[in-house]
Amino acid sequence: MHALPDGEAEVALVVRLPWEDVARLGQDAGRLAAQLQRPVTLDEAVSHRLRSRPAAAHAKPAEQTGATTVSTLPRISGSSA
Repeated sequence: MHALPDGEAEVALVVRLPWEDVARLGQDAGRLAAQLQRPVTLDEAVSHRLRSRPAAAHAKPAEQTGATTVSTLPRISGSSA
């Protein structure tokens, strides 16, 4: 991770994806390039997609005060307690 001049941070990741997902990212890049009227990279398309999607439920800040307890975490499927 390193800081960028615009005040944001950049994190480098290695992600293994099926070719179908890579193809979808290529389609997203094509749509973004048409929208911006300039070429874009797959990295830029991924960044745009992550920024433009609504936050996932698990990423929303907790409305309650204090730490989240284990009992409020989702149960892992496949195990019965």
